[in-house]
Amino acid sequence: MQEETIVQPVRQPKPKWLRVKLPTGKKYTELRGLVDKYDLHTICTSGSCPNMGECWSEGTATFMILGNICTRSCGFCGVKTGRPETVDWEEPEKVARSIKIMAIKHAVITSVDRDDLKDMGTIIWGETVKAIRRMNPETTLETLIPDFQGREDLLDRIIDVHPEVVSHNMETVKRLTREVRIQAKYERSLGVLKYLKDNGINRTKSGIMLGLGETEDEVIQTLKDLRSVNLDIVTIGQYLQPSKKHLPVKQFITPDQFKKYEEIGLEMGFRHVESGALVRSSYKAQKHLT
Repeated sequence: MQEETIVQPVRQPKPKWLRVKLPTGKKYTELRGLVDKYDLHTICTSGSCPNMGECWSEGTATFMILGNICTRSCGFCGVKTGRPETVDWEEPEKVARSIKIMAIKHAVITSVDRDDLKDMGTIIWGETVKAIRRMNPETTLETLIPDFQGREDLLDRIIDVHPEVVSHNMETVKRLTREVRIQAKYERSLGVLKYLKDNGINRTKSGIMLGLGETEDEVIQTLKDLRSVNLDIVTIGQYLQPSKKHLPVKQFITPDQFKKYEEIGLEMGFRHVESGALVRSSYKAQKHLT
């Protein structure tokens, strides 16, 4: 009997346009020193963001609240999945203090999903924004939020503290949502963005990743869907596989294709479109205030 040969999928080599320069500059060096000295927590460092040097040099940084263990198991995300730790009620003050120490001009706040909590973490979200405002009155804010299962009473807690920008990522096209975002729903995310816009949030924002097997037509339809809920800002970047356990990269999108999507988005009426291989949710975040 002939032994069956198992063929492992071949990982595609990264193209040259995905090469990242090491972060440099006086401002970056100063912030790097503060982060190390005070043991501050930013997604920029823990996520090894390729744009860290550029963002930090412009006074922008991203902080993650509510721990680092998520209750969801999305196929693209490198964050750990499991039973989250107990909520740290001192966290709002800690984050606000970190922003003050780093002299951050524009802060992006994000979190893991906390479906284990009755309020899904929205009380801590609200208190964090309040603490930052109190301790850093000149700092502007973007909140990159989960879907909170689409509950309007929980979304109201974000609306009540009125960040300058509220973001919620679609992540992918409709056809791939079930595979990429297992516990999420495409229409529910659109509903979240619509509710935010309809209830007083001046600038709403979302992001998608490419390279998971989507077609050009599907990307364009996603952009149309986002404009249909009056979204202001969209980011479009390249998906990169965090580990062998995560979804594989199906395609590396070329710079020309990213440029095409940027032009299409601007023609649709988006206020800002950030489209490029290394673009991430908070890329050029401070620019999105204008």
